[in-house]
This record gives sequence, C-alpha cells and structure tokens, in this order.
Amino acid sequence: MSDIYTRIFKVVQQIPPGRVCNYGTIARYVGSPRGSRLVGWAMNNSHSRDAYIPAHRVVNRIGMLSGKHHFPGENVMQQLLENEGIVVIDDQIQNFEKHFWDPIKELPEDFCSE
Repeated sequence: MSDIYTRIFKVVQQIPPGRVCNYGTIARYVGSPRGSRLVGWAMNNSHSRDAYIPAHRVVNRIGMLSGKHHFPGENVMQQLLENEGIVVIDDQIQNFEKHFWDPIKELPEDFCSE
C-alpha cells in the first residue's frame, strides 16, 4: 500500500457520519493538490481493505455520487448516505454545503504525518 493511500484512508476515516468530503479537498489536505483522481482510485481500492473506510462519504466537488458504480449492488452508496441522514436526489446530495466536512479546517495540519 502506498504512503499516499495510507494518508488518504486516514483522512477519510475521520469524516463523521452524516458528513461528506470531496476528492479534491482530500487531495489538497494530503499534499497532492492535483490528486483528485488518486483519491478516487484510493476509494475504489478501499473496498478490499481490512479496516473500514467510509468511502461512501467521498463525493465529487458539487456533491454528486460520482463513485457510486464502485459499490456492490444498486444504490448502495446512496443508501449508506441516507442511513446517515443525508438526502440524495438524482445522485446529488441536497444541502451539500451543510453536510460538507473540510479536513483542512477540522484536522490538525500534521494529522497525516503522525
């Protein structure tokens, strides 16, 4: 497992239930500002990890469930989010700003280097 994936997973594990983050913000936080796709690849890889990674809480920059096809079954990502109180209509998180969690504001700067 690459060090960047480890850092990404560590951040994603901190996203609280009922909150979401986007690929780009996570990428910036872990020191890879152009690494949005890398975060997406990590989320796709997260399903094979032993530790629980709440990949359903990672969405695109406008709150769309762009990674939903990487979950087993139909609408699993949406169901997981709805179980946490997030309303999703047509693959779009409603009140996205209200649910957005920003690791840059919520975590210490050196969180991933610990």
